[in-house]
This record gives sequence, structure tokens and C-alpha cells, in this order.
Amino acid sequence: MLPLNLLESFLQSAEGAGFSEAARRLGLSPAAVSKNVARLEARLGVRLFQRSTRRLALTEAGERLLRQVRGPLAELQGAIAGAAQDAGEPAGTLKVAMAHGVGRMYILPLLKGFLERYPGVQHDWRFDNRTVDLIGEGYDVAIAGGIELAPGVVARELGRPRILLAAAPSYLAGRQRPRHPSELAGWEGIARRSAETGRLRDYLLRNAAGEEAVAEFRTVATFDDPEAMAQAVCMGLGVALLPAPHAAPLLEAGQLVRLLPEWHAEVGPLSIYYSSKQLLPAKTRAFVDYLLEQMQAMDFAGRLDRL
Repeated sequence: MLPLNLLESFLQSAEGAGFSEAARRLGLSPAAVSKNVARLEARLGVRLFQRSTRRLALTEAGERLLRQVRGPLAELQGAIAGAAQDAGEPAGTLKVAMAHGVGRMYILPLLKGFLERYPGVQHDWRFDNRTVDLIGEGYDVAIAGGIELAPGVVARELGRPRILLAAAPSYLAGRQRPRHPSELAGWEGIARRSAETGRLRDYLLRNAAGEEAVAEFRTVATFDDPEAMAQAVCMGLGVALLPAPHAAPLLEAGQLVRLLPEWHAEVGPLSIYYSSKQLLPAKTRAFVDYLLEQMQAMDFAGRLDRL
């Protein structure tokens, strides 16, 4: 019977395309992961990886083993995690990925209450605007929008953010407010670049009558972070198309003013993603249930709909 730690090192090395990434996911040193893989190869009598100074590639035998063990190993790990809970109490390290702004503004304030309710859970959170591979990167939970549902992943919707046009009161002083997106041509603005693709993001605005238009302005700065965009707009640098979760607290505080309130762009739901396996660890189930409960209590979805 092969020890689980050898198979786990192999699986993470294959999915992370290297010993260093596998070591980060497993909390080991790259040397320890490499040694585990070498021990597994010795036990099986086959080479699982072709190694070079630049890359790590699966052999044919390695690809076959990966296909055969990925699903069963995940189920076995889930069963072990479920059985290991002390009297059913959630425990262990919870790995969560979330976008910068949404995570800091809405999720982080909920952490204290969760820790008080479930002191046996330790948290390892990653704040990143890129889309993560929930299963491949070893996360228990991801909170984001627009993640493609891969096999073995489920999503629970938190709300449907819109893209809104906003500016600071200081920037609007002495200006006649636009009545149509086409009237923004002479205005300064902050554009957004995708952190993943590097391309500028264009949003098609719509109104209740079904009309469509693009808001085009003179770009004075381009950022890949919506939170930084919102701060720049608050400084009076120009207008910007901002996600509703970032704009909401600033609009409510009077630091920003919404322009063209009858126009917005749709970007899809913000959701919490987690594994669909039946033996979900208690720590993950507790966090998902707690987050959904708290987001409903703060009327997160309704707050976005009213903007």
C-alpha cells in the first residue's frame, strides 16, 4: 500500500507543474517533495516525470497514474478529513482565495465572528484579482465572479454586481452632468486593464429601455485593480466604470456620485465556490454556511440591486 504523502506529492507536482509549487501547496520544502516523488517512482519501478533544469513534464506512465489516482485520492482525503473532526467540530487549515476589494471590504470583517464560533479552524487566505483553479491549486473555497464551473465544483450566488459610472463631487463641480454615455467624450477618466489578460476592459452599458452604448472618455490613467480605480476617482482624477461592491460604500458616504443612474453594465454573479464532493470537510461546510448567513443578514444582494 503506497503512503498517501507520496501520492499527494506526485499529484500536486503534476498539477502545479513543478516541485516548488507543490511544496507551497503542501507546506513542505521542494527537496522533500522531490524526495517523495523519487520514493514513489522507486516503489512503482517507473519514471513518472521527465526532469530538466527548466521544466517538469509527466511521462506516459505519469499521465496514466494521474488520471487513475486524482479522483480516488480526493475522495479519500475528504473521508479522512471528515473522520478527523473532533466530535464533529470544524478544525484544520482553511485555504480561501478572493479578490482584493471584495475580500477586504466584505469578507474580512466577518472573520472575527467565525473565529469566535469555530476556534479550531486556522485561516490561510489569498487576496488576488486573478481567477484561481480551485481544485488544482488546493483551495477549499474561492469567492469571485466569473469562474467557469469545472467538474467537481459548485457555486452559491452571493449577489449580482453591476458596473456603474461614478465621479467625485470635486470633479463634477461646475460641470453639467451627462444625460447619455456619448456625452462623456470630453471627460477625463480611469480605465481598467484585466490583471489576467492585460487587455483593456470595455463595458457595454444598457438602460431599462434596452438601449446600448459605450462610455468613452479621455483616459488619464489605467489600473488593473478596481479598488485603486475607486480611490483615484475619489481624488477627483476623472470618471470611472466601477464594480458596485467597490462603489457602494463610497456612494453611500458621499465620496462618489453616480452618473447616468439609469445605465449600467452586467458582469455576472459574485459567488462562493467549493468542491461538490459529498464528504465535504466540516471546516469548509461551516465557512460556506456562515458566509451565506452573514451576507444575507447584511442584505448584500439587495444592496447591490438598489444601486
